[in-house]
Amino acid sequence: MALINPHINFNGNAEEAFNFYKSVFGGEFAKIMRFKDLASDEFPVAEHEANKIMHIALPIGKNVLMANDVPEILGKTNENENRSKISISAESKEEADKLFNGLSAGGQIEMPIADSPWGSYFGMFRDKYGIEWMVDFDPNYKGQI
Repeated sequence: MALINPHINFNGNAEEAFNFYKSVFGGEFAKIMRFKDLASDEFPVAEHEANKIMHIALPIGKNVLMANDVPEILGKTNENENRSKISISAESKEEADKLFNGLSAGGQIEMPIADSPWGSYFGMFRDKYGIEWMVDFDPNYKGQI
C-alpha cells in the first residue's frame, strides 16, 4: 500500500522547525540538502539563501515528514493557512500525550487532548511554527487504520 508523507514549506526556518520535530519524535534525518548543494551556472543561488533547506526528511515510523524553505523569489509561504493539518495516529494514550504536549509547546492549542464524543482520544493545535496538527488515539485501532 502507498504511504502518504506530508511536506511542509517554510520561510527560512525549516531547519529550526525540523530540529524541534526531531526532539519530539526522535530518530535521525534521512536527508538534508541545502540550496548551495545544487548551485551551478544553470541554477545560481543567492548567498543569503545558500544555507537554507532545499530538502529535509525525518522518518517517523513508516512515514517521512519532509520540508523545504521557499526561496524568496517565489514569495512567502502563508503561515496562517488553515486548509490542512498533519494527523498523527498514536499507538497509545501515553504516546498521544507525549506527542501532543511536545509538539504544541510554544504553540496555540485549538482543542485540548481529551476523550472525544466519537470515542477516540483527540486534540488539535498549531505549533510554534504555524503548522497545524491533530493527535488521535483510538483504542479500537491503536495507531493502525
